[in-house]
Amino acid sequence: MGYWDLPLEVTPLEARGQLGGFLLVGRWPKDTTEWAQFLLLAVQVAAVPGMLPGGSTVFRVVEDVPEAAPRDTIGLVLAEGPLLGDAAVEPGHFASLPPGLAVLHPPSSTVTSLPMHPTASGCLFLPGLPHLGLTHRAAWIEADSTGRITRLASSERVDPMSDADTAVLSTLIAA
Repeated sequence: MGYWDLPLEVTPLEARGQLGGFLLVGRWPKDTTEWAQFLLLAVQVAAVPGMLPGGSTVFRVVEDVPEAAPRDTIGLVLAEGPLLGDAAVEPGHFASLPPGLAVLHPPSSTVTSLPMHPTASGCLFLPGLPHLGLTHRAAWIEADSTGRITRLASSERVDPMSDADTAVLSTLIAA
C-alpha cells in the first residue's frame, strides 16, 4: 500500500471547552480538494454553538508533532488566536511561512449565503512561493453543523488580495 492509499483521519481537539485545533493522522491531504474536505469538517465543528466563543479564529498548520501525540500523527492544525480584538494575531506573526493558515468564523460572524440554519464559514490558505512558480491555493466553505453546505469553492491559483479572508491570512504571513 502506498502513502496516498493510507486513510487520512482528522480529530477535533478541545481546549478549555473551546475548539483548540485538529489532529491529522495517517497522512497529509494530497491536494486542494482534500484540504477543502478537511475545511468542511472544521467549519461544521465551528458551527456548533460555543466552539468559537471568541469569534473568528485563526489556525496554523503545524508539521512538528509533540512526542506525546497519538501514534501515526503527522500534523496539527492549531488555534492561534482571534482574528479581531485586543488579543488578535498580529500581521507578520507567521513570517516563518507555515504550510497553511485557516480562519474559522462562527455563525455569529458569518453572513449566510442562503436563509437557513445558522451557518459557520471558513477559509484555508495554502501559501505558495510565486517567485519559484508555486502558486497560492485556497478553499472556502460555508456550512451548518449538520453538514448542509451553502458555499464550497477552491482554487489552485489564488491572488491573495482577491478575497477578504485570503488577504488577511496572507498579511499574517507577510513579515
